Amino acid sequence: MRMLEGGIGEEGPRLKVLFDEAARRRALMEEARAGLTAMPKALSPRWLYDERGSLLFEEITRLEVYYPTRRERAILRAYAREIARLTRAETLVELGSGTSEKTRMLLTALSDLGTLRRFVPFDVSAATLRASMTRLRRDYPHLLLEGVVGDFEHHLQAIRGDDRRLIAFLGGTIGNLEPAPRARFLREVARTMKVGDALLLGTDLVKARERLLAAYDDPEGVTAAFNLNVLYVLNRELGARFDVPRFEHRVRFDEERAWIEMSLRSRCAQVVPVTALGLQVPFAEGEALRTEISAKFRPEQVQAELAAAGLRMMDWWTDDGGEFGVSLSTRR
Repeated sequence: MRMLEGGIGEEGPRLKVLFDEAARRRALMEEARAGLTAMPKALSPRWLYDERGSLLFEEITRLEVYYPTRRERAILRAYAREIARLTRAETLVELGSGTSEKTRMLLTALSDLGTLRRFVPFDVSAATLRASMTRLRRDYPHLLLEGVVGDFEHHLQAIRGDDRRLIAFLGGTIGNLEPAPRARFLREVARTMKVGDALLLGTDLVKARERLLAAYDDPEGVTAAFNLNVLYVLNRELGARFDVPRFEHRVRFDEERAWIEMSLRSRCAQVVPVTALGLQVPFAEGEALRTEISAKFRPEQVQAELAAAGLRMMDWWTDDGGEFGVSLSTRR
């Protein structure tokens, strides 16, 4: 672990690096080796988000068919002041913070209430955090900014604190975890919490299959480009030789598991060298490489999963159409 200090005064932004480039590369190599040799093949969705992937995802959030970002933003716009009043948080922690755009509604509401002293954005990308914290320093000069570069599945100990904290995990990102890792993650979050702390969780809700599929397979092809971009990541960072046009974006909704599954399907039988791993990876024609799941929830399921982790749901909000849910929970 190393600490990088910002250069804006004694109370300028601070960045704690728990997941540096060397650790990131080790994780990529380990996960790519495991995923490319598995049956069926799979990669973690976090490798979708290099610089180009992050820009493509921002573009996705502006598409008409992609409703989750707009629905969650509407909820936060309507209820940020109530969330502030209920939590009276002195520190706001955001897991998977990215640019923290939606979180500004919480920052403003808590600042207006007069309780907020510190913001801890937590993200895997140091570059994204630095850029975000520079903008936040300008717009919220009274806040102590303490960014954490880390993997939220392994570095949650970094968000512990003695003050009253609100931990925000937004965007429906919880749905990227399968049930067992999701339960483990929620338990770990609960362990970092003490009496007076709260968890604000964004969850996409079960809805018509057609609505879900359209959100992950837009006619403009932005999501396809986002998905295929992970092959460029592997080519660049692991010396792989994926011929990207030989793969195509595919989406399906698993009714039994209630999750969207995004994958890349091989258009032909082929073998892909991955130099850094010393692998020759065979693909049959039509074989899929899964790149993401996005689980969809029902309100009672969210409440049950939080309870299993030792958390009590104290409030629940949805948008007018009931497409997205945001829950507020405390330690039981």
